[in-house]
Parts: sequence; structure tokens; C-alpha cells
Amino acid sequence: MKKALLAWYAERGRDLPWRGTSDPYAILVSEVMLQQTQASRVVPRYLAWLERWPTVGALATASTGEVIREWQGLGYNRRALSLQRAAREVTANGWPEDLTELPGVGRYTADAVACFALGRPVLPVDVNVRRVQERSGAAFDHTCGQALMDLGATICIARVPRCGECPLAEACPSRGRRFEPLRKQSPFEGSFRQRRARALRLIAEAPRPLAEVDLEAVESLRRDELVLVEDELVRLPT
Repeated sequence: MKKALLAWYAERGRDLPWRGTSDPYAILVSEVMLQQTQASRVVPRYLAWLERWPTVGALATASTGEVIREWQGLGYNRRALSLQRAAREVTANGWPEDLTELPGVGRYTADAVACFALGRPVLPVDVNVRRVQERSGAAFDHTCGQALMDLGATICIARVPRCGECPLAEACPSRGRRFEPLRKQSPFEGSFRQRRARALRLIAEAPRPLAEVDLEAVESLRRDELVLVEDELVRLPT
């Protein structure tokens, strides 16, 4: 299965900009952006981010408010704060041996940076990799990471896998099966997440009097350290 997978990836793998670098900072940026965001949406934002802050030191010394502004539209804005905090930690102390010591870096992200940037023999297991592993029943090593991600994202998809296009189908015990979704994400439209996003977008444009904003959303943003409230005015952190 590994041979078939890698042959398929060599011919059909996605051309994504973070696959052309081994810079751990660039890989970290891509992995944090890709959390709960489609690759097609991430590509232009990733390129713009690295053009603005090309090194970990550049991000570490940036204005937090500008970092939050640059993140607008990617969602889950706390990721921006965690990414900058991780950059500041690396700038001060270097890359730790255990990358989960960095703010906002969990097991998968740590393994992705370790594998794709630092050359460590660890397979990063995201939802796409896990799906292919579970359905195929096969064991794959770290050299298959990107290939498994692409296969899970484009062929071995969640509900109706495209078995007719899959390089593993001949030996796959799940060939032809259909699957129910594990869970459904709550709708964004009309949600509190949307209210938070709307409030943060307004505040990113310019500081706002408290009387002009959604107070419940602002309080939630304040707890997450995404905004500051001073003298009845709400603004981004500096």
C-alpha cells in the first residue's frame, strides 16, 4: 500500500507552497492556519503572512493588534495570539525539543513541524491521515505524511469516498462503503461565533465606544485577550 500511495502522490499530490520549505516557522504558520480551515483558503493568506513577517523574529516583534488584523477572515482568532506567543518563545529560547511546550501547539502540530521541517521520523496524524489508516487498516510511516493528507482530503473523504480513484482500493477492506459523518459543526450564521467575529472586525477597523458594540461578544473577546477595554473604549492590543 505504501508503494501505491507514494506513486499516486508523486503524480497527483497538491502543489501547496508550504511543501517547498523546511523552515520550521513557515511550517508552523501553515499548520496553525490549516486548523479548521481549507487549504485553498489558506494559500493566499499564508503567502501574505510570510511576506509581511518572513521570520519567527519578525512575528515576535510585531504589534499584536496588527497580527489580529492580518488574521481576520481565517476564523478562530485565538490561533493568531498563540502563533505570536509561540514565535516570541522561540525567539527568546529557541525551538524546544518537545514542541508541545510552545503556546497553542498540540500533538498533531508538533509532529507536523517535527516531520516536515526538522526531519524527525514521526507521522503527523490529522483527521485525514487517521481516516485513511482506519479504513485501509494499513500501517504507514512518516514518509507518507503528505500523501496520506492529500488522499484523505481529496479521495478518501468523510462520507462518500471516491474508491474508484483510490490507489489503495484494490487491497482496502473498506472499499465501496459509505459513512455517516462523525459530527456536524453548528452553523456559523446566527451563532455567538458570528457575533464575536463581527465585533472583532469592527474593533479591528478602529477603536469603538462600548456603547456601540455587542457587549457580550466584547467580554468574550476580552477574556481571550483579543481586545482591551479602557475608559469605555474597546480596541485591539498593541
